Amino acid sequence: GRMAVAGLLHRTRVDPAAIDLLVMGTVVADPATTNLGREVVVGAGIPVSCPAYTVTVACVSSLQAAIDGVRAIQTGAADIVVAAGAATLSAAPIRFRKAVRKRLIASQKAKGAGDWLRLLGGLRPADLLPEAPAIAEFTTGETMGQNCERLARRLAITRAEQDEFAALSHQRAAKATEAGLLTQIEPAFLPSRKKPIVADNGFRGDTTAEKIARLSPAFDRRFGSVTAANSSFLTDGAAAVLLMSERKARALGLEPLAVVRSSSVVGMDPREELLLGPALAMPRALDAAGTTLEDVEVVELHEAFAAQVLAVRKLLADPAFCRERLGRDRPVGLIDLERLNLWGGSLSLGHPFGATGARLILNAVHRMRHEKARRGIAAACAAGAIGIAIVLERP
Repeated sequence: GRMAVAGLLHRTRVDPAAIDLLVMGTVVADPATTNLGREVVVGAGIPVSCPAYTVTVACVSSLQAAIDGVRAIQTGAADIVVAAGAATLSAAPIRFRKAVRKRLIASQKAKGAGDWLRLLGGLRPADLLPEAPAIAEFTTGETMGQNCERLARRLAITRAEQDEFAALSHQRAAKATEAGLLTQIEPAFLPSRKKPIVADNGFRGDTTAEKIARLSPAFDRRFGSVTAANSSFLTDGAAAVLLMSERKARALGLEPLAVVRSSSVVGMDPREELLLGPALAMPRALDAAGTTLEDVEVVELHEAFAAQVLAVRKLLADPAFCRERLGRDRPVGLIDLERLNLWGGSLSLGHPFGATGARLILNAVHRMRHEKARRGIAAACAAGAIGIAIVLERP
């Protein structure tokens, strides 16, 4: 998080003292840095007088951070806001089980061997096993992968379609990297490495649908179609976006990459619509911006699973869904694959929970400039069946 925010300020040459607010998105929080945003302010060289807070809305956390920043500017509470997100999933905090946690808390009052022996009473060997972070929905007990399997079956999305889209994501990420299009990536200097990391390192440019087809299903071993290859992989990452009012941008002589035209945050049914947030959020955001899907040239959609992206694409073009679920007399439209995630997505770049939303915004605005596109949209689904979409426009 510190690297991303410091890199953002270095590139834009904005005075750190001019930052009015920093909002940080994260999901798997470390107990030592529960307000990650505040630690980033202190560590990135922003004056300690700058307030900061952290939001957690699963996979859309940094999209929510951006919306919070926009609202702060709209209400006059701030002129310049940094919206960011970060995740270090390679070192996620692992808890002791409840029986051990209770005894560790009680041990602070222990005064002798007798007290310690009483604390150990009733403790079983199994209680000493670590408790990994939960990956299932709290309300349904179902993992996203299991839910995606049901979604793929319900909408008749085939294994071949999923593998083809996943391979395309890898190929596009490799092509964009080789072409030098991902200029917004900041070199990461780590003590454990002699050379900085200058590009994403999760994509495989030689991936093909035929190679992916060899993998076994990950969530339904016998009849499933969702595999490790057509699912996003977890990774470490951070991203940061600079937001400011038009008046402040003009005063500082800065050229904006895009203007935020509208946004939409929706909640849906965690059992049947867990991964479909964009199918509801995108139409609402487009309506609020006074535009249509057909007029949006750049689409950046979080690739939680290949089947999830294909499902959203299918439903937005489905008359029955649009009529019954969205209350529309005609389909929203079919997302053109030549406008969707042209520089790769979460399937190939990875999914650092807290940072993915900010990455979607960054890819959208940089693609808009590169492609000379007028309008773009960034959208994602999240655990709990939350969806967020943000419509952007080149000034």
